[in-house]
Amino acid sequence: MPATGSLEVITGPMFSGKTDELIRRLRRARIARQKVQVFYPAVDSRYAESGFGKVTSHAGAEFDAAPVRAAQDLLRLVEDDTSVMAIDEAQFFDDDILRVVERLVAGGVRVIAAGLDTDFRGEPFGPVPALMAQAERLDKLQAICMQCGEPASRTQRLIGGKPAGAHDPVVVVGAGELYEARCRAHHKVPRE
Repeated sequence: MPATGSLEVITGPMFSGKTDELIRRLRRARIARQKVQVFYPAVDSRYAESGFGKVTSHAGAEFDAAPVRAAQDLLRLVEDDTSVMAIDEAQFFDDDILRVVERLVAGGVRVIAAGLDTDFRGEPFGPVPALMAQAERLDKLQAICMQCGEPASRTQRLIGGKPAGAHDPVVVVGAGELYEARCRAHHKVPRE
């Protein structure tokens, strides 16, 4: 294990390929014979639907993973010989994830975190913006706007086919039935 670890953050809106990129990096680490462990927040019920114990991209790529209820659980679950530890859907973790990641990196672990940087309102989402600020490597991916086909940097939540309002709950787990990628011009958040 290297003397110094690192933090990589993969972010962007829904449908931008964050989990696919995470899985690509993990597969490369395995090819390099590095010990890899992957975790996701237990609150994300989509993984239970696709098969317990896996992170799954919207494109169908999968990688073995374990659910955790709180960031502190990671310190107990990461094995001593792990050199690469990945976290998918990092936005759903509590702020303790910042201290946990710092401790793992200081211990020589390469940490790769993937998650939304903004919520459906376009506002910073959970601890991901703070993780971005601490990262040695940051990749902000774009999707394709479902309205015009241009690059999309926002996630639009839909309720009955219409944009969710600013006062709707921030966390509603779902996929294509509830969300679309949108460009800045087509991203709408009704304020009334």
